[in-house]
Amino acid sequence: MAAKNILMLVGDYAEDYETMVPFQILLAVGHTVDAVCPGKTSGEQVRTAIHDFEGDQTYSEKRGHNFTLNADYAAVSAESYDALVIPGGRAPEYLRLDKSVLALVRAFDAAKKPIAAICHGAQLLAAADVIKGRKVSAYPACSPEVTMAGGQYADIAIDGAVTDGHLVTAPAWPAHPAWMAQFLAVLGTKISHG
Repeated sequence: MAAKNILMLVGDYAEDYETMVPFQILLAVGHTVDAVCPGKTSGEQVRTAIHDFEGDQTYSEKRGHNFTLNADYAAVSAESYDALVIPGGRAPEYLRLDKSVLALVRAFDAAKKPIAAICHGAQLLAAADVIKGRKVSAYPACSPEVTMAGGQYADIAIDGAVTDGHLVTAPAWPAHPAWMAQFLAVLGTKISHG
C-alpha cells in the first residue's frame, strides 16, 4: 500500500469524535493527514464539540477538546492531496460560506479523489454542489439539504455508511467502523492481520 496524503477540513465546533478518531485511524494505517481550518495556521487550535444521543429529539452538545492543526489552510490545494475528509459538527455550517472552501471541495470532486464526509459534513457537500444524482448519508436533520442539492438521501442505520463512487458518507460518529472501512477501501488501503 502506498501511503496517501489526506486533507482534513475542520473548523471550530467540528464534532470531536468525527475529527479525532478518523485523524488517528488514518495516521495509524500509515497515511499522512494534514488538518486545516480557513483563517488558521499550523499549531493553532480549533475547539471541538461532542454531540451525543441521549434520548432527546436531537443530539445534545457539549464542549469537546482543543484540536491542534498541523498545516496552513492558505497553503493547501487539491492537487497536493490524494483524498479529503470532512468531519461533521457545526463547523460545516459556516465553512460552507467560504468560497475558497467550496472551490477546494469541488476540485477534489472534479478530480474524482476520495472524499469522506460524516454527519453535518453533507452541508458542505451540498453547498459545493457535488452531490447531484449521488447517494449520500448524513445526520437525518441534513436530509433536506441533501435532497434539495439533488442528492439521494441514504436513510441508513446510525452505524452504517454508504459509498457512491469516490464519495463515502455516514450519519454520525457511531458509524466510524463502517465509514472508515469503506473510505480505506476507496483509498486502496490494505490491512493484513497476522
